[in-house]
Amino acid sequence: MTDSAVMDEDAARPLADLRSVLIPGESLEAWAIQRRLFALTHRRLLIAATSGRLVVLVRKLLGGFDVSTIRWQDLEEVTLRVGVISADLALRAGKATDLASLGPQGSQRVEFHGLPKEQAQAVYRICQAQDQAWREKRRVRELEELRARSGGIQVLSAAAAPAAGAEGDAVRRLREAKQLLDAKLITDAEYEAIKAKIVSS
Repeated sequence: MTDSAVMDEDAARPLADLRSVLIPGESLEAWAIQRRLFALTHRRLLIAATSGRLVVLVRKLLGGFDVSTIRWQDLEEVTLRVGVISADLALRAGKATDLASLGPQGSQRVEFHGLPKEQAQAVYRICQAQDQAWREKRRVRELEELRARSGGIQVLSAAAAPAAGAEGDAVRRLREAKQLLDAKLITDAEYEAIKAKIVSS
């Protein structure tokens, strides 16, 4: 039996457990399962990068499993250390980046030791791509918020005549967005993004 066949057999059960907790539309992009040598005192960890989050699955000794999640938008830093026989993945994630999250503010650091190199590198690539994508989204949102706060100066022209109707439309759209926020259908961050778009248009 080849080493990859043994790994596939060993990973089958944890991957089945992982797939059972994926939400509809979420896809598994990369995963890494801890090597046996580094899990002598506990069951091996499974770290999985999905399309929406990073999932850590810890199987219990007598069946069952614990799942913890790091949302991509909370990811602050990812580091990968590759050794001779394994790799270590370290993450720093912020807690409660929006008002919809419960829990204390601040960051938590999580480290995973003894991962197969190729699998750890695949998870690292996904983490880096998501980190960069969310940094860009935050940068764009901050620019929109700054633009909205500054108010901007509008030079009146011939096209300014229908502005009165557009102003009433903007007030209506802001009121609708506020109602969605009050009904908890959108988060504060989404409300701020909608508000910035309405104000800047």
